[in-house]
Amino acid sequence: MSNLITIFVVMAIVNNLVISKFLGLCPFFGVSKKLSNAVSMGIAVTLVMLLASLATSIINQFILIPYNVEFMNIVIYILVIASLVQIVELAIRRTNINLYNALGIYLPLITTNCAVLGITLINANKGYSILESVVSALGGGIGFTLVLVIMSGIREKIDLGETPRSMRGLPIAFIIAALLALAFTGFSGMM
Repeated sequence: MSNLITIFVVMAIVNNLVISKFLGLCPFFGVSKKLSNAVSMGIAVTLVMLLASLATSIINQFILIPYNVEFMNIVIYILVIASLVQIVELAIRRTNINLYNALGIYLPLITTNCAVLGITLINANKGYSILESVVSALGGGIGFTLVLVIMSGIREKIDLGETPRSMRGLPIAFIIAALLALAFTGFSGMM
């Protein structure tokens, strides 16, 4: 049990996919302008990470490894992720059209979000079991959502203030991201 907690905390905070691995930066900078969109995107990415890690872990353990075709893992993982994103996109479009419109192009871009592919490859490279892969994906998704929410909260507050014209938009977002990375680096000595 303590191993699962360690995996979760390491993926959520210590080795955060966005802050320490620099994966998933497109939605990190693109969707983090409004808190509601950031939360929704974080939940969608977490759901896709969970489902993708579960599916790819099963495929890896019962198909790729026994038949000695591990070299096909990236192609298989991308197919699984693309299929899952299409299913999630259809579900969001049918249940909440406002959310679907707010997420816009970033929803189908979850397919190419390297954080989702990254978590599946990390799980395979570390030789995690199916349960460990799911916990790792949950930690990665929660960590992704946490950083997205923190970033969007800061950006909403900065938009209310007097930001110099040359620093508006992405320049100030890069500075905020750098400060967040420094803050999260403090957790690296924990585990």
